[in-house]
Amino acid sequence: MGDFEKWLFAANSALGLSVLGLLITIACAYPLAGALAMPVQIAAHIGTLIFAVGIKVAYVARLVFLSRLGRPVH
Repeated sequence: MGDFEKWLFAANSALGLSVLGLLITIACAYPLAGALAMPVQIAAHIGTLIFAVGIKVAYVARLVFLSRLGRPVH
């Protein structure tokens, strides 16, 4: 496995983890908010922003590494 393959795997993993984190923080920030303490709700709202940025960065990294490997970029 080449260097770009490893980076592509890392970008794909980061994308998956960011999506999972976003879903968890959205669940904590909105439907479960009534059952959570205020500091947890605040952290969930901040986490929502951070994981959304993580998705964008990981997706761009994924596109870069796909392009460097000569694979189709969509």
